[in-house]
Amino acid sequence: MKIIVPMAGRGSRLRPHTLTVPKPLIPIAGKPIVQRLVEDIAKVAGEKIDEIAFIIGDFGEEVEQSLIEIAEKLGAKGSIYTQDEPLGTAHAIKCAENSMQGDVVIAFADTLFRADFVLDKVSDGVIWVKKVEDPSAFGVVKLDDYGFITDFVEKPKTFVSDLAIIGIYYFKSAEKLMEEINYIMSNDIKVGGEYQLTTALENLRQKGAKFSLGKVDDWMDCGNKNATVETNGKILAYEKVEMATPPASAIIENSLIIPPCFIGENVEIKNSKIGPFVSLGNGTSIVNSNIENSLIQEKTVINHGNLSNSMIGNNAHYYGVSREISLGDYSVLDFHSKDQ
Repeated sequence: MKIIVPMAGRGSRLRPHTLTVPKPLIPIAGKPIVQRLVEDIAKVAGEKIDEIAFIIGDFGEEVEQSLIEIAEKLGAKGSIYTQDEPLGTAHAIKCAENSMQGDVVIAFADTLFRADFVLDKVSDGVIWVKKVEDPSAFGVVKLDDYGFITDFVEKPKTFVSDLAIIGIYYFKSAEKLMEEINYIMSNDIKVGGEYQLTTALENLRQKGAKFSLGKVDDWMDCGNKNATVETNGKILAYEKVEMATPPASAIIENSLIIPPCFIGENVEIKNSKIGPFVSLGNGTSIVNSNIENSLIQEKTVINHGNLSNSMIGNNAHYYGVSREISLGDYSVLDFHSKDQ
């Protein structure tokens, strides 16, 4: 089996954090979003993953190497493809056409999920869905009395269904999917100005393909700061057993750690209270601070901070007061400075 991961978008809603790091590589509880995504899919698939193909923008060689290493950790070959223009979900998959053979899982690297089921390989495909309050912002599916999908509708303006497609799909035959993607692109069939995967799915369905549902227990967004901090907290809660003990390299003095928390290597915590629901990246230093429900990345320094629902990037410095903040990489915010 192969996993195809379209992830070319930079994630403008998560700025300033995505100005320096592509959104799928933002760490959640110590691991990049895309790494958690492919690991979760591998668990659900229940079989060996032969290849993971990443469809990226112009992210640079360092990012490409990081992605290949993520694939290799799962015993898979890592492949890199580039999507030069944002022409839609079907176009993104087209970019990885050379890897589209056999059975595949396609997973857009925007969200994380929790699910506990066996992948249904009797159907021609499986579409992961979740009930939502406002389906107008999503592609949705309609079902027949037997639970098979009868219709795919992209961002319906009137109510059709509240079962939103979360961006994860299984296909028994990647070749058949590519036939439909090539058809809609060669005939310039667009929805909302883009080539949509739901168009290809509907064409397959009309030709007799049977698609079943993969329901998830939780669907976690990483679209903006608040959603990403919330997702970090949820992942910490799910993995509270393995997050319980700080690494031996961490220095913790006169401080209280309230689980669940993730504490990276060589973290320094002094005279502080950390948690619950806090992630501290490698090499970060926290002094004289209280931090809860926050995501702090690597090699950052926080002194006299009283933070909640906050997200701070890499190599940042915060010397401050009580507040909720979103501070990007290499930024300095010092409320004790005479220049403030």
